[in-house]
Amino acid sequence: MVERPKIKLNLTNTDKVIEFIGWIILIGTWVLATLSFSDLPESIPTHFNGAGEADGFGEKTNIFVLPIIGTILFIGMTMLNKNPHIFNYPKTITNENALNQYSNATRMIRVLKLTIVFVFGLILFMTLQFTNGNADGLGTWFLPLTISLFIIPTLYFLFKSMKIKANGQNTSNNNGYN
Repeated sequence: MVERPKIKLNLTNTDKVIEFIGWIILIGTWVLATLSFSDLPESIPTHFNGAGEADGFGEKTNIFVLPIIGTILFIGMTMLNKNPHIFNYPKTITNENALNQYSNATRMIRVLKLTIVFVFGLILFMTLQFTNGNADGLGTWFLPLTISLFIIPTLYFLFKSMKIKANGQNTSNNNGYN
């Protein structure tokens, strides 16, 4: 493999907002799980089927599984984002296009990790609603929504990456990094 340029990317205001919202949601899942723990029954739903119906139950300590996994993924993806030169790209990375390609790829990772903590927070919230008798489950809308929240941004950033030419110029007028 050809050595790719290593560039330290500066966060744009948009990147900072995405990061901030992600951290707020992540902290919010911990606060929600912690504050609701003492009021939970001994058995809570731990799994929902494709129709959004609870089909697995476990101890109430399982309420912390989502914040734990969300935190591991969020921090892991944050650390990964510091090394965009190791990512896979649909086009060859050159000195000329590295900045645009890396910026696009790291923005995609930021959006995906925001999506992860949002979805985990939503599952946690809906689990608590189910446990309190305020919901029948996640609902039939949950699975299509979740799939869309991951696929649409991934396709958007993939197509955007393919539009970045070898000379670093974007084929559209706005590279979207401001």
